Amino acid sequence: MNILLTGGAGFIGSHTCISLSEAGHSVVIYDNFCNSSPSVIKQIEAVLEKPVSWVEGDIRNTALLKNTLQSHRIDGVIHFAGLKAVGESLQFPLSYYENNVNGTLSLLRGMLEAEVTNLVFSSSATVYGNPQYLPIDEFHPLAPTNPYGQTKLQIEQILWDMSTAYKDLKIIVLRYFNPAGAHDSGLLGENPAGIPNNLIPFMTQVASKKIIELNVFGDDYPTLDGTGVRDFLHVVDLAEGHLAALSYLSQMEGLEIFNLGTGKGYSVLQIIMAYEEACGNKIPYKIVSRRPGDVASCFASTSKANQVLGWSANRSLLDICKSSWNFEFQSNKIYRA
Repeated sequence: MNILLTGGAGFIGSHTCISLSEAGHSVVIYDNFCNSSPSVIKQIEAVLEKPVSWVEGDIRNTALLKNTLQSHRIDGVIHFAGLKAVGESLQFPLSYYENNVNGTLSLLRGMLEAEVTNLVFSSSATVYGNPQYLPIDEFHPLAPTNPYGQTKLQIEQILWDMSTAYKDLKIIVLRYFNPAGAHDSGLLGENPAGIPNNLIPFMTQVASKKIIELNVFGDDYPTLDGTGVRDFLHVVDLAEGHLAALSYLSQMEGLEIFNLGTGKGYSVLQIIMAYEEACGNKIPYKIVSRRPGDVASCFASTSKANQVLGWSANRSLLDICKSSWNFEFQSNKIYRA
């Protein structure tokens, strides 16, 4: 298939590009590089050892999207493009609604005009809000607690309505838990600008002494060691989940929703210990007050994805940490060159 990846130069999109390409799909990246860099294209090409097709453009540019869909004879779209930081969404909610919701409307218009009917949407476990039970399955009530999560939920509702109105549309919504890690080559990984928002890349910078210490937000939760528990998923497993979703699109009608996670929860202290084993360095940390809105535990039920898509996460927490550290090491070698 010819697949368009909106936001394909981002952390998840770039790894998915590699998995799809290695499986024989023809991939086109569409990105405005607001959360990434054109240098990522070169990194993808280094891993694949061949050129990658790409278009620089904003998701809200419907005319350019339509032209891209038609000129590259696109069969299906995986939609990653959007702003994605929870804290930032609380500061700049308007930007999140403009980019995420309006961007998706623009994409859908372009797809309809270009007669492209296959779509995989990158959603998030943030649509569930505070867990009412664990593990969280696809039937869990939806109650996002921040603008980022609200945009994902609004897009999901739009997609439901579109799948009802346009019977030829086939849509899969993938609700991610906590992607982390890097490609085994060490050439591609999570490389946030400034201070990282997520635990693993923050821990990487502490391990490499770019940041003095890690803040652990609370040690009095009702968990095995008092620290928060989350479901961390290797980004390559997640990329392979998109490959499985594309395969399933040909067998289905309407819209389907799947959780992508490991089905396991790891505490912050467990993650620190795993990263110390992976990198051989101590991770200095201090316990600080809980953050407002944080919950004790959150992890997925992945039964539906296991049974229907034939997909499961095969890489461990230690694999996540080792690959993350390998990317940091390779990146530093590149920086010193």
